[in-house]
Amino acid sequence: MSRDAVKTLFHPFAAEMLDMPKEGERILFLGAEAGPRLDGFDAEIIAVQHLRPLYRALQAQGAQVTPDVSGEDYDAALLLCGKHRGENENRVAEALSRVKAGGLIVAAGSKEDGIVTLRKTLAKLGIEADSTPKYHGVALWFKRPDDVSSALSKLAQKPVTVEGRFTALPGMFSHDRVDDGSELLASRLPTDFDGNAADFGAGWGYLSVMLAEKSPRTARIDLFEADWNALEFAKTNLLENNPRLTARFFWQDLANEPPKEKYDLIIMNPPFHAAGQAAEPALGQAFIKAAASALRSGGKLLMVANRGMPYEPVLATEFRSSAEVCRNARFKILSAQK
Repeated sequence: MSRDAVKTLFHPFAAEMLDMPKEGERILFLGAEAGPRLDGFDAEIIAVQHLRPLYRALQAQGAQVTPDVSGEDYDAALLLCGKHRGENENRVAEALSRVKAGGLIVAAGSKEDGIVTLRKTLAKLGIEADSTPKYHGVALWFKRPDDVSSALSKLAQKPVTVEGRFTALPGMFSHDRVDDGSELLASRLPTDFDGNAADFGAGWGYLSVMLAEKSPRTARIDLFEADWNALEFAKTNLLENNPRLTARFFWQDLANEPPKEKYDLIIMNPPFHAAGQAAEPALGQAFIKAAASALRSGGKLLMVANRGMPYEPVLATEFRSSAEVCRNARFKILSAQK
């Protein structure tokens, strides 16, 4: 997501196409991101952001921010579109369910963020939106209808069942299937592990479940994940699949918030792009450095990566030894020992 999207979102107010919200009004901001504040926008803004790095940026700006949406009878809602259609539709559903009838709902994003698709979806539901292009994106707005039951039934996203025993939600990484890279890593997990493990970038919990099943004597698994929503589903998936496992859950940005404990084993399928950005190796390299700092002497890292990601040099620098375990047409499994 470009910072331009925030400027696009507030442009209809700055250009006086829409009246400025007044002091005392409450505005729900879904998919919120840090950005320039608009002079004269005096309403209270309750920002919702489930991705930890973006949440921390909002905190640093002094915003009132929460990872999970709550409350009702808001006077208006703002929302930024993301890359996933289901997530965008769910944000509109949240706005429709929490804003007063007749309240203003404003959305913004680029074509790549799905703003054009969202407008077409709204039109099919009988919701006609005004719009304006600005800053390489589009802002659209409409009044919340009195009856939103039909729209909510079509827009609100329901959890998806994966392999008959996991649940996830649209917008999460690999929400409708087990990621091929994670599946390859699962095939190489140890069967005799009995120490304390950590799952970096745990998502909705697949690898932790698989480690607990392959090594039933595992003492504890700590799951670290930057997506609040995914971590909530990981709690459910661990409880339903491994009810006897001792597990802890940490909503952390591992690139900037390193773990405080030491582990015998760290497993991970690190993200290879930051929120809304192009693929880059720096984030995965930061995960590797965090893992090196969080392992006990003699501890082991097992990770999967796209074959083209240049992680071997940082592994060689940060660990006593490292090696490639296996590879297929798309992925490679790397191991390292502290």
